Amino acid sequence: MSENIIGCDDDIRSDKIKEAVCINAPRIYDSCSDKDCLEDLPVMLTKPGRCLIDKAASVRLNGVSVCNVAVSLQPVPFHNGFYAVDMTFYFDVCMDAFMSPNALPMPVKGLAVFSKRAVLFGSEGKVKVYTSACPDSQDALGTMSMNCPRAVVQVAEPVALSARLAESGRVASLPCARIPESIMQRFGGDFVRGESDKEVLVSIGLFTIVQLERNVQMMIPSYDFCLPKKECVSSSEDPCELFGSISFPTDEFFPKDCPSEGGCGCGCR
Repeated sequence: MSENIIGCDDDIRSDKIKEAVCINAPRIYDSCSDKDCLEDLPVMLTKPGRCLIDKAASVRLNGVSVCNVAVSLQPVPFHNGFYAVDMTFYFDVCMDAFMSPNALPMPVKGLAVFSKRAVLFGSEGKVKVYTSACPDSQDALGTMSMNCPRAVVQVAEPVALSARLAESGRVASLPCARIPESIMQRFGGDFVRGESDKEVLVSIGLFTIVQLERNVQMMIPSYDFCLPKKECVSSSEDPCELFGSISFPTDEFFPKDCPSEGGCGCGCR
């Protein structure tokens, strides 16, 4: 048996193929990438944050992260095989509020929401899929699901561009959609809407990839079993011994020069 086992990093050539096997794996039917500049998104604030913004003379954007993305899928009427992917992005916005030009900044967190839609081809599936239940389950019936494609949204770390204060009367209305409970718990309370003369507007750079994938049966070449060559090393209970195994971070103290091979300067990187 050992002669039929290869390492995961071994050289794989066509003459090592043993047989063709059938697997069930997700196949990407359609995908798209997008670069969005989300300009002047209104920021929702809890009561403590609202009190600070009401007294602030200016704000500065520190960073933006994605809390979550709500994704829904529905077929496009009269276009067989096409699906509309509706995405709602929830951004955790971190800001500094300045009460006066010379005052120390006060940290403020808020929520910004952005929605978009993409239409992609996901193929047609007319069958229902049944899978077996767990062996120890008292319910012997299978679990049924419709044979719909699965929408996958990949989001890079957002780029925090800017933040500014604006009068409430000149700001577009805040999103009326219900904020998920898990998002509100992240900010520690309900959001206060429409009770102030000031609003915070942020601009965010967003990079996304959206794809529709569906589980299909595919025939692939089999090279036999793959076993890792590296041994698992248990962590030491001695913290000093563990620290001693870490290399000195020389690059952190002495940054490397910008390479310029091939006529490419620092601007290329």
